[in-house]
Amino acid sequence: MQHLLKTFFAILFICFLSACKPAAEGGKFVATDITGADFGQSFNLTDHTGKPRTMADFKGKVVTLFFGYTHCPDVCPTTMHDLKLTMNLLGDKADQVQVLFVTLDPARDTQELLAQFVPSFDPRFIGLRGGEAETAATAAVFKIYAKKVEAQGQGGYTIDHSAGVYVFDKAGKIRLYVDYGQKPADIANDIKQIL
Repeated sequence: MQHLLKTFFAILFICFLSACKPAAEGGKFVATDITGADFGQSFNLTDHTGKPRTMADFKGKVVTLFFGYTHCPDVCPTTMHDLKLTMNLLGDKADQVQVLFVTLDPARDTQELLAQFVPSFDPRFIGLRGGEAETAATAAVFKIYAKKVEAQGQGGYTIDHSAGVYVFDKAGKIRLYVDYGQKPADIANDIKQIL
């Protein structure tokens, strides 16, 4: 009887410990799992070096795709910084990941500006841009909300936009949607599972 009780409590303790595991360690993602979604399959844009790019160029790597703009006051630089920290946490595995930044502001975000802004976070990061029509079409394909908002009394504008990051597996299939503000450690753990 006493042996049976010890076994019962041992099993109960193991169950308790497994319930305390963070989601990413238990085979689940912290980010929203959108595996099998039928949108966001590819794009036709130009990178910050002037080279035409599609999603197929990055097969064999996990891709994180973020839409923003260089004049963004807070969300975009914060997200890019978080992706930099994520790459640091991935260590050697970071070479199997490609971070892509797609500008929603091609009028101001020239190739030269993207070439300064995007790699300043990590030299491996790639900035992508298209014309106004290409940008709008790409945003629509990826279900990205973007709206230009005139800045009162300043003569400029900001862009309200979706602030999450998409993650694609090595085969180029969309897998995750990472909410704005998700911790780099959680993003890194999710990416490790996909790798």
